[in-house]
Amino acid sequence: MTPTTSFLVLASASPRRLDLLRQVGLEPARTVPAHLDETPLPRETPRLAALRLARAKAEAVRAAEPEGFVLAADTVVAVGRRMLPKAETEAEAAACLELLSGRAHKVLTGVAVIAPDGRCSARLSETKVHFKRLTPDERRRYLAGGEWHGKAGGYAIQGEAAGFVIDLQGSYSGVVGLPLYETLCLLEGLGFRRP
Repeated sequence: MTPTTSFLVLASASPRRLDLLRQVGLEPARTVPAHLDETPLPRETPRLAALRLARAKAEAVRAAEPEGFVLAADTVVAVGRRMLPKAETEAEAAACLELLSGRAHKVLTGVAVIAPDGRCSARLSETKVHFKRLTPDERRRYLAGGEWHGKAGGYAIQGEAAGFVIDLQGSYSGVVGLPLYETLCLLEGLGFRRP
């Protein structure tokens, strides 16, 4: 494949990841979500889970898109070794907010790229986020808004939860779901050329 025929496939249906790519001037030719069981393996650390799932998503989509550069990511929110869920119910989101209130946690986003020639590279972005102590009213309002649905750790930093953050050390875009610096380095390292 010559540099002039490079095209990008985003292995995700996330509008946030698509927006982040557009922010740095990249427009995927296609978005193809990978449908995987994201259950952590026994004794798997949050770091290993994020990287494993990013690679697995890229591999799953590559089967259908072998001629493109396939980009995939997975975000895990962790307090110590404990991984928080991608909240699907209000009760899950409430439990996440309870745990995160007044303390620091880590957001780990694994990114993987598979080139058309089969080479795969992956990186991990690790960001420390510290939440303020949340009042019962703040929790109620946040849960009522529904922004938490499907989000790792039960919150979206690019929305109302931005008002909970006292400190952030690392990659803001990684917390949103796609660390841009690491993504661009991986693509460039594998020979992707912007159209």
